[in-house]
Amino acid sequence: MERRRLQPFIKWPGGKRWTASHIAERIRPHLSGTYFEPFLGSAAVFFHLRPSKAVLADINEDLIRTYRAVRRNSSKVLEALRQFRVTKSAYYRIRANEPVDAIDRAARFLYLNRTAFGGIYRVNLQGEFNVPYGGGERTPQILWKSGMLSLASGALRQATLKACDFEPIMASAGIGDVIYCDPTYTVAHDNNGFIRYNERNFSWSDQERLAKAAFNAASRGAYVLVSNAHHSSVKRLYLGATFQTLSRVSTVTPHAEHRREVDELLISLPPRCRAL
Repeated sequence: MERRRLQPFIKWPGGKRWTASHIAERIRPHLSGTYFEPFLGSAAVFFHLRPSKAVLADINEDLIRTYRAVRRNSSKVLEALRQFRVTKSAYYRIRANEPVDAIDRAARFLYLNRTAFGGIYRVNLQGEFNVPYGGGERTPQILWKSGMLSLASGALRQATLKACDFEPIMASAGIGDVIYCDPTYTVAHDNNGFIRYNERNFSWSDQERLAKAAFNAASRGAYVLVSNAHHSSVKRLYLGATFQTLSRVSTVTPHAEHRREVDELLISLPPRCRAL
């Protein structure tokens, strides 16, 4: 009997919902051990793949706390979430309040994720969430109408969740394991208009650390896939790997006439692959 397909319950900038099925199909033939995803975000690939054993991580502690709360008690999270009104004044009041209780924190995170402008996650230098109210049809109602949280809760019980940097996660992978990485797309000499935001979250030196960690994991026998910017500076980091170009329509702008096709790289490092 085919398992019911799971959808990510978190909207995340750069999320791989649009190509999760393709990436999952690339992973399945190589996965006999543990699936590792150290840049979890929306977990689109994990939810599509549904591995029997997984280590999921992200440096964003609020994100990981939310996944843990949903895994532990999705019904309680939904109960708290349904208490929030979706109005501009309510949004800013909830945004300004940071609860201590894990269930309430998760409900607040999901509320902001579903009602903030563009589903963006951004904090100021004090670590405070500062995205403005989205308005329009942005609402968390789908989370209780679809049942996706309870389904996600079951899938997450098969996973270990960690809030940490990617290096220690990747360092534990070996023969039969698969690592999928989807970092923030920062390139050398970035001039895409998001350099300040991207560099603060994932710098070029982080890209270099990631490439080294990827080759080290492959040399130990793991299969590694990395989504990244379609840029010559990124390709130079992964000499010895294989590259596939994936294309999508950018939805950063709400105006359809301004949307354009964007290319991304899917970088493959098979077991025993070494840098040239």
